[in-house]
Amino acid sequence: MHRLLAATLTVAAAAALAVGAALGIVALLNATPDQPNRPLVHYESPERDQ
Repeated sequence: MHRLLAATLTVAAAAALAVGAALGIVALLNATPDQPNRPLVHYESPERDQ
């Protein structure tokens, strides 16, 4: 009976740790600011004669 209780508590603790880690990662990703969508290299396009 003690082994079953220990196994149950271990599974519950592991599940709680996994959920906490997942929520922490999501919170960390939401806390980072959005990066500007600017190209690092910009090539000038030649003007076309119409």
